[in-house]
Amino acid sequence: MERRNFIRNSALAVAALSLSKSAAFAEGLMRVDYEFKPLRNNMGYFIEQGGTIGWLNSSEGYVVVDAQFPNTAPHVIAELQKLGDKPFKYLINTHHHGDHTAGNIAFKSLAKNVVAHQNSLINQKNAAEKAGNLDKQLLPDITFGKGWNDKVGAEQIKAYYYGSGHTNGDAVYHFEDANIAHVGDLVFNRRYPYIDRANGAHIGNWITALDKINNQFDNDTLFIWGHSLDPEKVTGNKEDIKAFQNYLSKLLVFVGSEIKNGKTKEDILRATEIPGAPEWKGDGIGRSLDAAYGELTGAKAS
Repeated sequence: MERRNFIRNSALAVAALSLSKSAAFAEGLMRVDYEFKPLRNNMGYFIEQGGTIGWLNSSEGYVVVDAQFPNTAPHVIAELQKLGDKPFKYLINTHHHGDHTAGNIAFKSLAKNVVAHQNSLINQKNAAEKAGNLDKQLLPDITFGKGWNDKVGAEQIKAYYYGSGHTNGDAVYHFEDANIAHVGDLVFNRRYPYIDRANGAHIGNWITALDKINNQFDNDTLFIWGHSLDPEKVTGNKEDIKAFQNYLSKLLVFVGSEIKNGKTKEDILRATEIPGAPEWKGDGIGRSLDAAYGELTGAKAS
């Protein structure tokens, strides 16, 4: 979002809050902003709440990568429909987490197919059944193991699976003509990541997966990240991937060293920075420390 829009909307928020003390109203007001931004070759991204959405406007229809939430997905749908009366060929999920898939339901009467890795489907279904809201989900109807591909208009889309990382069902989707790859939550740009061990996350494998991504794509590839500390930096390059890989490596080294030195889990969780990776900030360092401790000690994921 442009700074002037942020300032304008912040001013509106302050004025409105002076008229109402309703927390619900305040929360709703602060969510009116979103950004629908073209990148190149008829592709772009959308940010509002949750994971970054990628989109393709092709001659044969629209492709959308991830769906955020039920209250935000209609905004990206509306923006795309302004570009032309076309079908939604595919809704694609990078993984199962609700901030990427809860909005799938908004595409129920629009998307011809929903695509995801086979483990993502299992995880989505399990999470919905546990929450008792399976009827509010639009689950993938096309799944794959190692990979998937299709051509939509002039754009060739290929999916890659590199094994467990952020979860056990993360996939990368490469739009070859645009040379844009959406990596979902396999990269948290300068923001402490969520490491979902309960759904198969593995930091060591994640580091290896990032190596494979760096080898898979060239230096002109533009990457879309699932999350970024700075909302203006949800895209980047291979150097950003290497930086996040360094974060994960330093995390394992630090926690492993603390364990070797006899520190308890409680001691380790008091850390406020990962040595050797000071760029990573924000809330949630405890999630990283806890996941690394569990992985290195073999503790059962909660």
